[in-house]
Amino acid sequence: MAAGGFCKLPNGRVVVALNLPSPAHPDSSGVRVLVHAQNRARALTRLRNLGLRAVYLRGNGAPPTPDEITAVLHHPDGLIWRAAQDTVLTPVTVPELWRPIRSLLRGAAA
Repeated sequence: MAAGGFCKLPNGRVVVALNLPSPAHPDSSGVRVLVHAQNRARALTRLRNLGLRAVYLRGNGAPPTPDEITAVLHHPDGLIWRAAQDTVLTPVTVPELWRPIRSLLRGAAA
């Protein structure tokens, strides 16, 4: 099952983080998607409107980290993704850069 979570910001808005299977590469470890919205329901609606229909947030097991919150707040669309990180990170592992959601959906259509 996909892990996810949210963080409520001081201004009342939320950042939702979800680990989802990759639409472009179903056999991969998946992707981590971050959404900045007014509330959790609107964040999920933004993803559903992009074609990710079966997206649900159950619990708060994997909330966004402070670095993830900063990344999504500084992106103009407020909707970014990158490959999901393994639970065991080696010291030489460099995290992938965040990308706009359009690049993920474009890769799934190809």
